[in-house]
Amino acid sequence: MRILLIGSAYNSLTQRVHAELRDRGHGVAVEVTPRGDDVRAAVGRHTPDLVVAPMLKAVVPRDVWSARTCLIVHPGPVGDRGPSSLDWAIHDGVREWGVTVLQADEEMDAGPVWATAACPVPPVGKSDLYRNEVSDAAVEAVLLAVERFASGRHVPLEQSTLPTAPGARTRPVMRQENRRISWAGDSTDTVLRTLRAADSQPGVLDELLGGEWFLHGGRPESRLRGRPGELLATRAGAICRATADGAVWIPELRERTAAGAPRACKLPAVTALGGRLPRLPDLDTARDASWSDIHYREDGPVGVLSFAFPGGAMSTRHCRRLLAAYRAACARPTTLLVLGAGRDFFSNGIHLGVIEAAADPAAESWANINAMNDLVEAVLTTADRVVVSAVGGNAAAGGVMLALAADEVWCRSGSVLNPHYRRMGLYGSEYWTYSLPRRVGTATAQRLAQEALPLTAARARDIGLIDRVVECAPARFTDEITLLAQRLAASPVVQSRLAAKKAECERREAVTPLAAVRERELSRMRRIFSDPDAPYHALRRAFVRKERAPAGAGGADAVAAALSDAYQEHRPIHRL
Repeated sequence: MRILLIGSAYNSLTQRVHAELRDRGHGVAVEVTPRGDDVRAAVGRHTPDLVVAPMLKAVVPRDVWSARTCLIVHPGPVGDRGPSSLDWAIHDGVREWGVTVLQADEEMDAGPVWATAACPVPPVGKSDLYRNEVSDAAVEAVLLAVERFASGRHVPLEQSTLPTAPGARTRPVMRQENRRISWAGDSTDTVLRTLRAADSQPGVLDELLGGEWFLHGGRPESRLRGRPGELLATRAGAICRATADGAVWIPELRERTAAGAPRACKLPAVTALGGRLPRLPDLDTARDASWSDIHYREDGPVGVLSFAFPGGAMSTRHCRRLLAAYRAACARPTTLLVLGAGRDFFSNGIHLGVIEAAADPAAESWANINAMNDLVEAVLTTADRVVVSAVGGNAAAGGVMLALAADEVWCRSGSVLNPHYRRMGLYGSEYWTYSLPRRVGTATAQRLAQEALPLTAARARDIGLIDRVVECAPARFTDEITLLAQRLAASPVVQSRLAAKKAECERREAVTPLAAVRERELSRMRRIFSDPDAPYHALRRAFVRKERAPAGAGGADAVAAALSDAYQEHRPIHRL
């Protein structure tokens, strides 16, 4: 069936629906349609059998929905209407929510229902919830709706004939006045729900150190205390702020800019505040705070090094801190090390926001890509233990290559992988011209890089990109990974495989030295970073400042030549 996906952006849910429908053999086209006229033009170009809108803020024109079936994915249960569904659900503290696939009609969110799916609402940020529990429910509902449409026999049900979920109702857009934090009166729980309901957009507008800032993200702090509203400490680039009965960590800030001025970048809070930040205790190496973005735990022969960076973006500092933690973990007497195992983003590679805000973006780009390379190289050259990358959420670009550096890659079933750099106008580094071909072969690696399309975890497994798909709910991923790692570590063949792994590393260095791979990739990246007219700079700016990308920017030429002078197809170091 020919399906057209329309959306206000090619966001995570649109990518996943795109990949899931392709896996099932449908012909799928995707168009970004921020306005109703764009929707009309896209439908005219493709003349699809079915239109599906995973995330659409524009109104579908009457002449479009009256001529063909247009399915809208609404992130709320039957009876819920309005543009801020998840915001209100988190704000109100609901525990169960859902997704409704309904037919576009005269009234927004009021059309006949084709499918629904329920989902839990754990205490996480809106973006995390959207990429995980909501995404799982949305895919379930979309696939059912598409199947029903294809049958030609299904009649969608009017919403008035269906039961309404508790808490579902028509509600307006949530504005900043609804998100206001009273630091003197609000409990930690209330502050966290307010912050989570605004993550990652639009953030919570607040006053801090004489300026206006949008606060992004929120993590509880159980030990530190202070006067409500007071800044107490810093850690891992985040700031700790006292509430009426405790404290919260705020990882990121975005400065409010004047109307008409360029949108400020979302940055680590300490970076954003810069010289305005007073002298505070820095708890990066202390143990008297209950939150950190990097955590190591150990259970017998298995070590688990977890990390969670906002948006999956890894700045130069993030990379260096994670590399130090990785080296410390490798100094422990374990036989298996799990890298990741969190429920959301694994990694999306270099931190474009920090780069864009730097005094010299080209220099910061260079520092960041080298720091990523140092981390990936450390994983690639670990020969004394089995390393497993545990990808609980999405991963892209250098983040995928970080995962591929391990001996095994295990992904949750809902993960979406984007193993390419093209959409940001980059050639790429992180040893991708070695890691990608050794897993999928040179021809497939080149196709993945050129097509620049998302992959489901199942598809990634089928082509050899990853080793295992873990079928579980997002909240179960860490526990499932831990059990699987324990079983693997207890396998009697691990020691013999470690010996073979060391021999394979020696063979690799004799055939394709990693230093040569790195230099070859970085020579291209250096030219891109240093060229002010390279598409990368315009694409980066558009991405982090939420601007429309300039026409023609795409970096396809660099990708087309990516593997032309690369390497012979390599056998995997080890598939355990």
